[in-house]
Amino acid sequence: MILDAARLSLINLFAPETRSVFWKVLGLTILVLVGLWLALRQTFVSVVWPWFAVYMPDVPDWAGWLTLVAAIFAGVGLALALALLIAPITALIAGLFLDDVAEVVEKRDYPGDQAGQAMPLGQAIISSLQFLGVVIAGNILALLLLFVPGINLIAFFLVNGYLLGREFFEFAAMRFRSPPEARAFRSKHRGTVFLAGLLIACFLAVPIVNLLTPLFAAGLMVHLHKKISRRDPTFRLEPHGAGR
Repeated sequence: MILDAARLSLINLFAPETRSVFWKVLGLTILVLVGLWLALRQTFVSVVWPWFAVYMPDVPDWAGWLTLVAAIFAGVGLALALALLIAPITALIAGLFLDDVAEVVEKRDYPGDQAGQAMPLGQAIISSLQFLGVVIAGNILALLLLFVPGINLIAFFLVNGYLLGREFFEFAAMRFRSPPEARAFRSKHRGTVFLAGLLIACFLAVPIVNLLTPLFAAGLMVHLHKKISRRDPTFRLEPHGAGR
């Protein structure tokens, strides 16, 4: 079920119907990443690098290679920081385009089903900001655990798998359910949702490809929510707000 949902999501990434959303998500993701890179670099140059001039003013000529080593480590550190910020960026951008992706998926792959209902703009913004805060906190924890041998990479996948799986699934579910119902439905199927979240985390870990994480994750969870809903008759599926 999860692999089939992932397969359908990958197909939808390059479908003609998804093309406009594809370019919007990709363009915005790259723009935000470039902006963050420039901000991190400028912060380092303005705040951290002057520290060397203040506290190491008399470095002998033969030790000039230390400057090169420091610059290399700085570059690696900035790249690592940017990599860890991809998950929060994904969370934020997904909140802006999830309904666009969901509408394309529903029309393309579930034409006979009743369409879901987009969240009101205010609620979508609040949910996106809450999700952003949770993902940032989770990745700070993952960053701290990177220094613990044996669990560093595991922590990255577990933290992002849980957070991304939970939030993307609830975003998809809230097109058909109230927020409490969406959370209850996700909780009931938390094992399946977590495994799908791990798949998103693996996608997130692939350089360049991870720029498409918002599109892949949104499509995956729309398909997964549909599939689980059809197997679970105890949770009635209807557009959120219908009959309320």
